[in-house]
Amino acid sequence: MRKKLFTGSFVLLIVLLVAGIYYPLPYFVTEPGMAKKLAPIIHVENGYKEKGNFMLTTVRMGRANIYSYLEAKMKKYEEIYQEDMILGKEETQQEYNTIQLYMMASSKMNAIDVAYRKAGLPVQYKYKGIYVMQVLPGMPAEGALRLGDRIYKVDGHSFPSSKEFIDYVGRKKAGDRVTFTFSRNNEEKTVSLTLKPFKDDPKKVGIGISLVDDKDIVVDPKVKINTADIGGPSAGLMFTLEIYNQLTKNDLTKGYQIAGTGTMDVDGTVGPIGGIEQKIVAADKAGAEIFFAPNEKGAKNSNYRAAVKTARDIHTKMKIIPVDTFDDALKYLEKLPAK
Repeated sequence: MRKKLFTGSFVLLIVLLVAGIYYPLPYFVTEPGMAKKLAPIIHVENGYKEKGNFMLTTVRMGRANIYSYLEAKMKKYEEIYQEDMILGKEETQQEYNTIQLYMMASSKMNAIDVAYRKAGLPVQYKYKGIYVMQVLPGMPAEGALRLGDRIYKVDGHSFPSSKEFIDYVGRKKAGDRVTFTFSRNNEEKTVSLTLKPFKDDPKKVGIGISLVDDKDIVVDPKVKINTADIGGPSAGLMFTLEIYNQLTKNDLTKGYQIAGTGTMDVDGTVGPIGGIEQKIVAADKAGAEIFFAPNEKGAKNSNYRAAVKTARDIHTKMKIIPVDTFDDALKYLEKLPAK
């Protein structure tokens, strides 16, 4: 009898332990990710080689289970976020991932634009349509269009930019029907929707989507960036530095291991990102000697100040360099003595 009781209790314990792994909590956990060398994943046709390395830095994030939640409670550089702090209202995990991948694609495009123009090379765009980035509940697009759908014709017309698309729909009235041609999973589809006024602005009519341009950047020499499933816009600055370095003869790395983070706007502005503390830890573990951090024009709670505080806390010898623009990073590297 005791043996049966012991066996039953043991089996129940195993079931509970396994359930703890697979049962998700309404939280996300983030931790230091990796510092990844960019030369192997960015290739400019006939580009110049470098002695050192530029590296992007990442934060690893996943939905919490009981074990990862408890571990994060005990570790200094792991963070716990409530689900609604990561996912928007009624946003699914898949939709979040899709948006992150689009933001990465946009980040790469901006990096190419800034790097090529800085190198004195022409940049052109080929507009292909728009991506659906959000579908508003209660509007005509709900149930008909999905996040990630690519609309490339309206009533049989193609447009040179999203502005013309919006203007065309905006000239119509509530009750008018409009036909959209779009692709989903590489299949062409069409749907006709009746325009409806927006609740927050009844004077405007539409189908209820948020959209972004779908376009290709055209440059010579050609450039390829293979980021696989890495998402988000935070590698923009480091992409720009790596592309520019391959385009120009003088090696900006000068033999150093250089990590960093920050978004990149088409005007060369470096923007702030999340998880700077965890990225400092990741860069230090990878042996980075220099780290570029968004300065945010000297704001008290800037990424740069948080990065400096973390660097002191982990006793790294890595130099933390504040940057507001791509030019700031260039000026620092140009003055840097070669190893």
